[in-house]
Amino acid sequence: MARVTGNLTKMRAKPAALVAYTLALGSQKLALNGMLGSRIRFEFGGEIYCAACQRKTARSFNQGYCFPCSQRLARCDICIVRPEKCHYTAGTCREPEWGDAHCNQPHHVYLANSSGLKVGITRETQVPTRWIDQGASQALSVFRVQSRYHSGRMEMLLKQHVADRTDWRRMLKGEPEPVDLPGRRDALVAECEQELNVLLEELGTGAVTKLQEQRPVDLQYPVTSYPDKVSSLSFDKTPCIEGLLMGIKGQYLMLDTGVLNVRKFTGYRVAVEV
Repeated sequence: MARVTGNLTKMRAKPAALVAYTLALGSQKLALNGMLGSRIRFEFGGEIYCAACQRKTARSFNQGYCFPCSQRLARCDICIVRPEKCHYTAGTCREPEWGDAHCNQPHHVYLANSSGLKVGITRETQVPTRWIDQGASQALSVFRVQSRYHSGRMEMLLKQHVADRTDWRRMLKGEPEPVDLPGRRDALVAECEQELNVLLEELGTGAVTKLQEQRPVDLQYPVTSYPDKVSSLSFDKTPCIEGLLMGIKGQYLMLDTGVLNVRKFTGYRVAVEV
């Protein structure tokens, strides 16, 4: 039996024949793939710590931050979920240096198949991590753009023709039907050609590069069986969560008692026994 205690952060994941997951509790790490079929127990003692300032807080905001940090940090601004609202060039970014390191960097606009076809965006350095975090079984980069703002503008256009969200319950019920991503990419670009030309002219020369030669990435997850019914587990309602580990996908642990979104509880101090 192994027992470790620490503050939860999102699971680390590395692409392999099966995506390799590690549960991080502060400086302590648990390799999870080898624990499939084992009983795992989480005990939440009621303490929550901000992922930024480490201050103890009664409630977590924006997946891991205390209220003051959620109001102060650029990573908690509305433009993180609505990148087309980026206000960096207006001089009102909460943390310009953070914006330079995270937002004013090359991004990819991609198609993925998690609960069905969707469009999404991610920083170039987060490929394929972002796809794994969303539980995508297939993914394909379609455009490379200069910044997060540019990717937001592209996504705004494309999501008029294809979904931009993952149905997490459906994603956790099994593998989606395979999709011909290059074919869907070509059809989508053709369908949006006129709108794309207008946007490309507005964004300027060199702002967007079409990644025509990219090949789809296939991802497989360590899952022994999928649940018939997806029941969400929460430390706020059940401080003690226990069950057999049946699989890992996205940022979810699939237990025989329900599914736990690990990232949602960033900063929660828990003891884990396997």
